[in-house]
Amino acid sequence: MDSEEYSESDSSYEDISDESDSDEDTLDAARNWCRIDQENLAPPPPRFPFSGNPGLNTRMDGSSPIEFFCIFFDDDIVGYIASETNRYAEDFIEKNDLTPSSRVQKWKDVDSSEIRVFLGIIILQGIVQKPLQKWYWSQRPLLSTPYLKQLMSEKRFSIIMKFLHFTNNDTIDLETHPQPGLRKVYEVYDAINRKFKSSYVPERDVSVDESLLLYKGRLGCKQYLPKKRARFGIKFYQLCESSSGYIWNSLIYTGKDMPLWNESPKYKSTTIIVMTLLEDLIDKGYCVTLDNFYTSPELAELLLSHRTDVYGTLRPNRIGVPEEIKKGTLKKGEIIGFQKGKICVMKYMDKKPICILSTVHNTVIVEQDKKRKKTHGKSERIVSKKPQAIIDYNLTMGGVDKADQCLSYYPTVRNQQKKYYLKIFRQ
Repeated sequence: MDSEEYSESDSSYEDISDESDSDEDTLDAARNWCRIDQENLAPPPPRFPFSGNPGLNTRMDGSSPIEFFCIFFDDDIVGYIASETNRYAEDFIEKNDLTPSSRVQKWKDVDSSEIRVFLGIIILQGIVQKPLQKWYWSQRPLLSTPYLKQLMSEKRFSIIMKFLHFTNNDTIDLETHPQPGLRKVYEVYDAINRKFKSSYVPERDVSVDESLLLYKGRLGCKQYLPKKRARFGIKFYQLCESSSGYIWNSLIYTGKDMPLWNESPKYKSTTIIVMTLLEDLIDKGYCVTLDNFYTSPELAELLLSHRTDVYGTLRPNRIGVPEEIKKGTLKKGEIIGFQKGKICVMKYMDKKPICILSTVHNTVIVEQDKKRKKTHGKSERIVSKKPQAIIDYNLTMGGVDKADQCLSYYPTVRNQQKKYYLKIFRQ
């Protein structure tokens, strides 16, 4: 739902910090939750004006896939990977007592061109999917991928994968490193993450959610999320464009050493995570969709102070939620709501109660068409009723899911990888 734009003349939802001292009654109403009269609904709060300029933020001569790829993996990043891979291979050969027949003895340095071919093969493995890596070089007619053999042999691909490296182990200082938990991959991860942010401006609607990269090896920051398909692994906090799933910013959970928003000591951890991801988008009129892990009145008030809208599912036990939302009982199809300034909190009874917080919705319930298949193969149109806030939430919350779907096609995401930093890189 596109609400009208915010303007200074919208006195019903003005920032209370701009009110005069003489209007104490209005101030008190803005500071406290007021029950919404469902029979006489006020219009939804207007959105803040959007000042972003969505789209590609870099000049391109063409639009081929390789040109888009080179935006993120430019000469500096590819050259750095080649240099550190060669350094690690030489160090490994020097420090280990290898037999004359070891394939490692035949190591030859890689250059930027060969790294690009190597990365191209990894991308191709996401398009032509096979359960085992060795099958890509199989001689069997039913399994073979002849073009790969022309690009690189299986032995060369495997040994580059063995020595693929992203940092100089000898120069790592855990006391001064910006994120010690990611020391094996930080430089490349940080550079690519900055490229994702600088190369593209997202549309107004963005979403924040977590993604879990399957990893069963030993790692101090490994997480267990029972609701995720992977369940065990490395947790990413991601900010995505809602319409496309473009990952604009991401943060890998590594415990206390995560680089967080500067004002973080004042707020709860879930608020800090969202503000860290949104830091470069606040004060521009963006609207972020969240699930109930992040949504809270505290976060909504903070985002509003930075001219950023928000809506999402809400846990009723959050601090600041009205008691009637926490304890009130409803019949199916009923809704109750409370307003405080621009923030609306509502509870709707579907098959089970659903709580929503929004700064751009009211509690209006609208009709939504559905198709239900009948036993004789025909379909009839069924009309259901839901709050507009829930319909919009379902439309804009799927950004991270779209990104996860794209990544699921790649065998490196599905298969176990002992080195966590290779797992992260191939993600």
